[in-house]
Amino acid sequence: MFITVVREWPLRLACLFTLLLASGCASLIADIDPPAVTVENVRSLPSQDSGPRFEITLRVANPNKQALEIAGISYTIDIMDHELVSGVTNQVPRIEAYSEQVVKLEAGVHLFQMLRLLADLGRSQGDALDYRFAAKIDFQGFLPTQRVEETGSLKLN
Repeated sequence: MFITVVREWPLRLACLFTLLLASGCASLIADIDPPAVTVENVRSLPSQDSGPRFEITLRVANPNKQALEIAGISYTIDIMDHELVSGVTNQVPRIEAYSEQVVKLEAGVHLFQMLRLLADLGRSQGDALDYRFAAKIDFQGFLPTQRVEETGSLKLN
């Protein structure tokens, strides 16, 4: 009986240590609100070999008491459920606490999706285009990945 207790003691100690370590790590992860991301501007860039390119200007607002160190952003823009534009960047400035920063992204157009959109527009009778901007923001350090989305409608008058 004594030998059984001695064998179980290291296992119990290891379980206790793992539990304490997990609870300690959980307290290191800060509770943050997702940054507010809005599309400020989209402009066409000179054409390259890879097809049409756009510069997308975002305004990123940090509603938190700590600065955000962003490792990278991946993003898409859908129009009428067609993913027309996508891209990634790791060139994102530090966004200080309770401040805003302008971030410029470069993105390419998916030509086949553009053709599908044009075909759908030919069949559509609406006077507006629904859009969706979605981004995945990866932070440096222990902060969890944030996903943001902005939706709206573009009038065709």
